[in-house]
Amino acid sequence: MSSRITDKIKADEILNRIINTFDNEVYLVGGAVRDFYMGKDTLDRDIIVIDEDAKVFAQKLVDLFEATFVILDDENKIYRVVLPDKKNYIDITNPVDNSLERDLLRRDLTINAIAVNLKSYEIIDLCGGIADIENKNINLISEHNFLDDPLRLLRVYRFQALLGFDISPDTLTVLCKYSGLISKSAVERISYELLKLFSGDYTDIALLNMDKVWLLEEIFPVIKELKQVPPNTHHHLDLFHHSIETVKQVNLLYQNSDDIVKSHLESVDFGGFNRLTHLKIAAFLHDIGKFSTWTVEKDTGRHRFMKHDETGAKMAYKILKKLNFSKKQIEYISLMIRNHIYPSQVMAAPEITDKIMMRFVRRTMDNSIDNIILAQADRLSARGPFITDEIIEKNLSSLNRLMQFYKDVKDTLEPLPKLLSGNDVMDILNIKPSPELGKIMDALYDAQISGNINTKDEAMDFIKKFHAD
Repeated sequence: MSSRITDKIKADEILNRIINTFDNEVYLVGGAVRDFYMGKDTLDRDIIVIDEDAKVFAQKLVDLFEATFVILDDENKIYRVVLPDKKNYIDITNPVDNSLERDLLRRDLTINAIAVNLKSYEIIDLCGGIADIENKNINLISEHNFLDDPLRLLRVYRFQALLGFDISPDTLTVLCKYSGLISKSAVERISYELLKLFSGDYTDIALLNMDKVWLLEEIFPVIKELKQVPPNTHHHLDLFHHSIETVKQVNLLYQNSDDIVKSHLESVDFGGFNRLTHLKIAAFLHDIGKFSTWTVEKDTGRHRFMKHDETGAKMAYKILKKLNFSKKQIEYISLMIRNHIYPSQVMAAPEITDKIMMRFVRRTMDNSIDNIILAQADRLSARGPFITDEIIEKNLSSLNRLMQFYKDVKDTLEPLPKLLSGNDVMDILNIKPSPELGKIMDALYDAQISGNINTKDEAMDFIKKFHAD
């Protein structure tokens, strides 16, 4: 049992440098121990130092690794050492009340309350954490610990999303009892836990279970609206379950993708988490505009949701801003929501040409893969009585064709030259800044990405004709 952890520690270069350099009484605790026991590697190492001030010891590690020192919580003596690769980091603290045992008993879950002495490799497991890992069980240590820090309510589901473990009955009781306290946690901490949750392979399961204890609605009140939209001819699920199924399908599509798609979705381009994590958030929110745009045709009984994509993008912007997501994160997720129908619309044209597909690529550029994956996931999550297997297969096949086109041309794409600026257009047409100018600029861009305009003279002729019409 202990050999799994010991072998991983001995193979860890960073921990071995600490072990071989210092004689302090130091323990590896928390997630790193859990991951090591499960045979996983980690970039995040939590250390408790018993016989020296945590800040002093952290500074020694900074010197050892030529790393960066970060104060996480000076009052509670929690410090971070960020290694030069900017990926690996070590969190250092002293034990609560100067007692390792009390420190472990104050933690959130048993699977996160295991400690290992880095000199003797002795394992301290006071709460049965190893047994819970073996049984794939998420179990709280104490009800009081959740009252102490309500964010732990959300952390339960973060670990379910990452590990796929079941939640114990006692833990569920506490979650039901205190779910309303999540609002007492700092928004930044909630956002971080959500991003970790959406980065897991079991996000859909965690979301469904969060809803059972009312925690999901506490964080996303818009869920109440989604639950009011029932299944219809195009959707076999109500809107809430359709949204979560879309998250699941995004993850499955990623897992079954080729290396090009996987590499793209694994890239970390904003927000400290990869594109896939943010795409799954977009999948979860992609239809939030449907409730407010919902109509039912009297003659046919068909449900309509006109411009729900645009409405949803605006709603998502407000929701994510309230959660303190960064500007780039909000722009990406909102853009995915606004464009989630677009790839299928492109490929529904009577005749699909390279020109039509290039227009899509020019419009979406680096987000082309993301946009296509979301459209495919949406299609796979909507199987109402009017949607035959043939319709689904045709839609997916056409989107695969669009994906392949993007892969074929992506390395040859260069930014389009700016033929006319807004000031140029105002001077040529003798107009002032106005909504009309915006329409002209949009039409000019559309004509350029469609390949109908390639020179400045052609652009001038186009705007004159457009303005005259």
